[in-house]
Amino acid sequence: MDRRSFIKKAGIGAGGVAAGSLLAAPAIAQGTKEMVIVSTWPRDFPGLGIPAQRLAARIAELTAGRLNVQYFAAGERVGAFDSFDEVASGNAQAYIGADYYWKGKHPGWAAFTAVPFGLTQAEMDAWIKYGGGQELWDELAGEFGLKNFAMGNTGVQMGGWFNKEIETADDLKGLKMRIPGQGGDVMAKLGASPVSLPGGQIYENLVSGAIDATEWVGPFNDYFMKFCEAAKYYYYPGMHEPGAMLALGMNKAFWDGLDKVDQQIIVAACAEENSNTMAETNANNGKYLTRLINEHGVELREFSDEIYDSFGEAAQEVLEEAMDHSPLSKKIFESVINARQEIGSYMAIADIAYSNKRNRYLGIPK
Repeated sequence: MDRRSFIKKAGIGAGGVAAGSLLAAPAIAQGTKEMVIVSTWPRDFPGLGIPAQRLAARIAELTAGRLNVQYFAAGERVGAFDSFDEVASGNAQAYIGADYYWKGKHPGWAAFTAVPFGLTQAEMDAWIKYGGGQELWDELAGEFGLKNFAMGNTGVQMGGWFNKEIETADDLKGLKMRIPGQGGDVMAKLGASPVSLPGGQIYENLVSGAIDATEWVGPFNDYFMKFCEAAKYYYYPGMHEPGAMLALGMNKAFWDGLDKVDQQIIVAACAEENSNTMAETNANNGKYLTRLINEHGVELREFSDEIYDSFGEAAQEVLEEAMDHSPLSKKIFESVINARQEIGSYMAIADIAYSNKRNRYLGIPK
């Protein structure tokens, strides 16, 4: 009797859920919202453009059509660097890109992609979620009518591609290098001429000689860019982007107009892609570095300690100048510095110390 009673009740419950779903369907259809997403990267761009497309598709899928998502890669609706204004103005509802592109609007934006000598991916994730980073991001973005979330990370980047060997800091003087963000400011202090170019324009400028060097991301991303056809020296590690975070930036009025369920779906989709992008990058960097060296004759080089010390001194100047911009900028970068000390000091005796000792024992080369 107890078993029959349970089955009967279960049947009633299931019927109740089905009926509720049917009744709710018209309300969902009536609440459909347009969500135009523009990107700073070309369509089907390995490592960056594809994750952006993946996130857009995931939001549409998880909201079951309540958000009618239209995705436009760089140049399809607006230029890569016009994405910010397109969304802030309300002409589009969201952009996917790297927020350091907007440091000309406020230096604080750089902190939410990468700061030279700043946070690694693990440190950045900890700072954003549990170290006050998201709250500071909200404060900055709010001044421009935006709401932003992390949706990816590329980890510690390579130092870049050069058409000559860089043996001392003096070799950087007069060098025309594509390097955006505060990394470009560091290079400028060392006598280089930083150039900001969207990803789709780097190769042609490197091949033509308009620039002498470029940074992009790492072996997985760089392999498909074919930089090795114009520059054979590949330097590491990059001081400029130790954990470059990618962002979904939404028009704040659009975000505020979403119901709580769809807001949480977007948060969850961003968190999912944030993890996927880093995992995909880690899974592929070693494989593609081997191919660049063995198949294309790329010469791997490590920046000397002397050069890295020069980077560090210039980076400190850039950081101090950014902090002098405004009280909010000072608050943001002080928070980054505090996270670098508190989180980084433990990482040094945990992840880093372990990796070094493991690799030494196993004979895994740098």
